[in-house]
Amino acid sequence: MAGWLSLMLVMAVAGRESARELNVFQIMEVRSVLGFLLLYPLIRRHGGFATLKTSRLRQHIARNLIHYGAQLGWFFALTLIPIGQVVAIEFTMPIWTAILAAAFLGERMTIWKITAILLGIIGVIVIVRPATGEVNPGQLIALGAALGFGVSMALVKSLTRTESALAIIFWMLVVQSAAGFFPTLYLWVWPSAHAWGWMVVIAVCGTFSHYCLANAMRYADATVVVPMDFLRVPLTATAGWLIYGERLDTFTLLGAALILTGNLLNLKAGSPVPARAAG
Repeated sequence: MAGWLSLMLVMAVAGRESARELNVFQIMEVRSVLGFLLLYPLIRRHGGFATLKTSRLRQHIARNLIHYGAQLGWFFALTLIPIGQVVAIEFTMPIWTAILAAAFLGERMTIWKITAILLGIIGVIVIVRPATGEVNPGQLIALGAALGFGVSMALVKSLTRTESALAIIFWMLVVQSAAGFFPTLYLWVWPSAHAWGWMVVIAVCGTFSHYCLANAMRYADATVVVPMDFLRVPLTATAGWLIYGERLDTFTLLGAALILTGNLLNLKAGSPVPARAAG
């Protein structure tokens, strides 16, 4: 989890830096192509491409197109609002996942989950403050990205019933590379050496952060692993303050606290899941 936290923190900074020069389609395309090259040694170690065959290609395509749109929104939001605020809003993702899992995957809705959802929604309202008439478009984009991530995670929960973690990551890279090819070709600007460096950082962080998370789940229960991810909110806010001089206001801090409290209640709602090996 230390690897996951470190890589996600670095990727937030790298995403903002690369977006100063390049469009988000280009950043995402290079991230996917480089991510595939980084993943190839793991594919060979686990038996080659034959092990990645799937009978659920439509579900992979649907999940990854939604995830692709959410990632585009996440990177774009980084250029519009403080990175700590982006991450705080992103943490509503488990709330949306819980709603969708209950609606479409047959998971039971409990009083704890309902309370968690209400706290998460109130937290977003506190951060965005629509009544003031000063809603930043970046906040709405970040919220849309979080909702997209929630849909994507609900689809992943369904896919994991038959697919390995390695197959899920592989098809993510394939579908997203195809989705972004023509927009990237149209908008392509040859990156400077500085921008290339940041995009390589994004590819490494984006690929291996998920591998770190999968392995963390192998060695500990989700109820231990997931709360550690909440450290991303204060860590990212600190990075934004130190690197960009960004300060989070009281409303953002209060909203983040409500969202994280909701996530903790959502964990309480679920029974411990036995750790299992992930590819």
